Amino acid sequence: MDESLDELRLEAAGCRACPLWRDATQTVFGEGTEHAEMMFVGEQPGDVEDREGRPFVGPAGKLLDEALAEAGIDRRAAYVTNAVKHFKWEARGKRRLHAKPSWSELAACRPWLDAELEAVQPRILVCLGATAAQSLLGRDFRVTKHRGEWLDSDLADFVTATIHPSAILRQRDSESRRREFGAFVEDLEKVAAVLRTEGAWHRIAAPGTRS
Repeated sequence: MDESLDELRLEAAGCRACPLWRDATQTVFGEGTEHAEMMFVGEQPGDVEDREGRPFVGPAGKLLDEALAEAGIDRRAAYVTNAVKHFKWEARGKRRLHAKPSWSELAACRPWLDAELEAVQPRILVCLGATAAQSLLGRDFRVTKHRGEWLDSDLADFVTATIHPSAILRQRDSESRRREFGAFVEDLEKVAAVLRTEGAWHRIAAPGTRS
């Protein structure tokens, strides 16, 4: 039976499918409208997201918002989520630093991501970073090789992958960050072009069906 995002969010709040819940503050489920035209999938919530219970509200999320605005995309028209719903971290003094989720943790969380895809049925799916892309497109997928390309996939009408905005934040100097941000915006502009040319802002079919 199909479930709404609200129902899924309530169920996911009690998820114990892998050990990550023990050290996380809460489940961080996806956020956005029920039938958004596009879905952005990242790796996992960060420290700020873990505390606030919302995806992409920390430094990387603010950078994503800035890049979306530069590309002419309204985040309110998108659904944003992560491949893993709990923050995996390691202590560094008083700080909680991101730790990459394992393949088993990704697999444990995959049913939630599949359920989100089923509920939203986006026409455009954007994988942000290698972890999200490999979770959805296969372990052999390489963002460095296929970045910004439209990919053949049954997950949505249009599927692509690009870097995670946190990769921009990790650049060593301002010039590198500026260059990477510009390339990220270019990838998002391809999404914006599809939204314009395909008329994807509005569905012709009834909600819950693919036009």
